[in-house]
Amino acid sequence: MDASDPAFWRAGAISSTLVMLVVLAFLTVDSLATIKPGGANVPHYNVINKEISYEFDSVASRYRPVIGGEQLLFGRRYSAEEAENTMRLGKLVIQSRNCMNCHTFFGNGAYYAPDLTKAWLDPAWQQMWMPMTQATSREEAIAMFLMNPDKYPTWRRQMPNLGITRPEAEAVVAYLKWMSAVETNGFPIHFGHIQTNNK
Repeated sequence: MDASDPAFWRAGAISSTLVMLVVLAFLTVDSLATIKPGGANVPHYNVINKEISYEFDSVASRYRPVIGGEQLLFGRRYSAEEAENTMRLGKLVIQSRNCMNCHTFFGNGAYYAPDLTKAWLDPAWQQMWMPMTQATSREEAIAMFLMNPDKYPTWRRQMPNLGITRPEAEAVVAYLKWMSAVETNGFPIHFGHIQTNNK
């Protein structure tokens, strides 16, 4: 076939497009299997019934979530269906209150307020917020803060009271716990091992 013939270039463009569509379909199927709940990097929603920690993996050379033994959330065990419904409500609360206008989730959102990707694992809940709210657990401290953020000082930038109800607060807490169990390849960088120099 002659390279100056437009049919040559048309055939090349069509065959290249078809090959790339096949590659794209393969990558999409592979990615969906990895990122859906229960996939390789994303645990089922009922992981909220487990203890979640964040430990350094020397082989991968990064911090990774570690799923431990049973650790009930708000003193109850969620079935798979209950956990899924709770996640649905938690996402709805986050979307309806436009949390991403200030916060970041998985690298998406704004940087006005703290990144919430690993918020469940933040030691500040036990060190500072539990005493401040007089809560007996991390989840209770988070829920109390979400329902009444105006009662608790948050440095210079104060979170507004978004009218979050108790069931909504519990759903957001569950969502934050689940999100901390997602393998994010070390994102956010340095979470869990920020070092400060004291001079």
